[in-house]
Amino acid sequence: MLGIEKEVVVFAVAVLSGASVRLAYKCLGCFREIKKHSLALMGIEDIIYWICAALYLSMQIYQTNSGRIRWHFILGVVLGAILMSLFVKKAEKFWGIFLHKKC
Repeated sequence: MLGIEKEVVVFAVAVLSGASVRLAYKCLGCFREIKKHSLALMGIEDIIYWICAALYLSMQIYQTNSGRIRWHFILGVVLGAILMSLFVKKAEKFWGIFLHKKC
């Protein structure tokens, strides 16, 4: 691929990466609500999550841009995380009607 097509694919990968990272954190939050944790354990979980998220995003940057950090990749990650947050909020509202429980 050349030119703009490659950049569109890179942006789409960035959006999906941001959405994946946000969804993973939401799953961690749901797990915390199912099984209560101490503050120390939550801190350890957060550190592990952020290390894994950083490694995952670094791998995505390396695979899509040969390791170059570009502004549209950062924008795509942020946009993906925002869109996933909105989607999760709508899904919780929709499923909350049926389940009467929020994760």
